[in-house]
Amino acid sequence: QVQLVESGGGLAQPGGSLRLSCAASGDTLEYYNIGWFRQAPGKEREGVACISMSDGNPYYKDSVKGRFTIARDSAKNTVYLQMNNLEPEDTDVYYCAADLFVPVATMCIRAPDIESRGQGTQVTVSS
Repeated sequence: QVQLVESGGGLAQPGGSLRLSCAASGDTLEYYNIGWFRQAPGKEREGVACISMSDGNPYYKDSVKGRFTIARDSAKNTVYLQMNNLEPEDTDVYYCAADLFVPVATMCIRAPDIESRGQGTQVTVSS
């Protein structure tokens, strides 16, 4: 089973940027679909950006389109989430998850509970 570790979270000002990384071990991500999700205590989980490692096709939540970019680096077995023009509403715990069978769009739209996921990294957007 693939293990995932996120990094890159922290504090940013509104309008600022952060880049999150999702590094995988234990298996190659080559055939997986990867999603970045966010969830605060007491709130529903939501899919932010998802990507197919095999063809690179991305899917984005409407509210992050044009601001966030998901990218893969197969050589490093890592997926990134570049977050620009951050808003206070982006404050949340972000985590990545990987699945061999859930389609990319379904992963982001339905935000299913995926077994292979990281521990999460806190993103706080505040002035």
